[in-house]
Amino acid sequence: MEQVIQILTNLGAAAGGKLILALLVFIIGKIVIKKLMKFAEKSRVLAKVEATVRTFTLSFVKIGLWVILIISIISILGVPMASVVAVLASAGVAVGLALQGALSNVAGGIMLMIFKPFRVGDYVDAAGVQGTVTEVTIVYTVLLTVDNKKVTIPNGSLMNANVINYSSEATRRVDLSFSCRKDEDPVKVQNLILQTMKENKMVLLEPAPFARVNGGNGEAMSFDARVWVNNADYWDVYYDLTQAILERFREEGIQAPAVRVITEKVSEKA
Repeated sequence: MEQVIQILTNLGAAAGGKLILALLVFIIGKIVIKKLMKFAEKSRVLAKVEATVRTFTLSFVKIGLWVILIISIISILGVPMASVVAVLASAGVAVGLALQGALSNVAGGIMLMIFKPFRVGDYVDAAGVQGTVTEVTIVYTVLLTVDNKKVTIPNGSLMNANVINYSSEATRRVDLSFSCRKDEDPVKVQNLILQTMKENKMVLLEPAPFARVNGGNGEAMSFDARVWVNNADYWDVYYDLTQAILERFREEGIQAPAVRVITEKVSEKA
């Protein structure tokens, strides 16, 4: 009996030692991972990398470090790695089916890194959400809306959705439509619109501003007005021209002007 108790005591001591060592490795490993991630975030190498690639790489590295830590703990506990590999292989099909969504998101993240339909800082309309891209990780992309809401979108959904990137090009076109009474002089109205647009310093003169009659009805004529601007000036020019042209109509006695937006339905970027 004493021998059995001694054997059990020795086994318990050995198992307890492994558990304590595994716990210490977990605690220390967690601290080390945290320190390494902070170091990586501030490293000069990643600082030179484009922001989208940087956030994706950091996410990938973090997952890799945790996998290494878990494998080390399993080894300390004395679990044979061959057995672990056999269990993982046998459960691979079930895990694969259960993680189909997650794996598609990982694949989507990799495709986003390859094709780069957007970058961190771009204002996009994707998967039914509009906002500024703040982060791209291995599994999801984070958008910040104009009213300061954080939206997390799975990368798999993004790869299967239409993505409109409003920040990808250096210039954008501002489209406006104005109307006036049918008996007004169309040439006069057209020239007033063109002159007002050219007076705005943010309007680009090449391509040239455009204003033409686009139709009307028995009581009114309607005019299309288009100008090109630098991307960052889009909303300033849009609102400035709307107000300036309406004021010009009033000064020149153009009757019953009205304005309607025919540009894309996109929320104002903060």
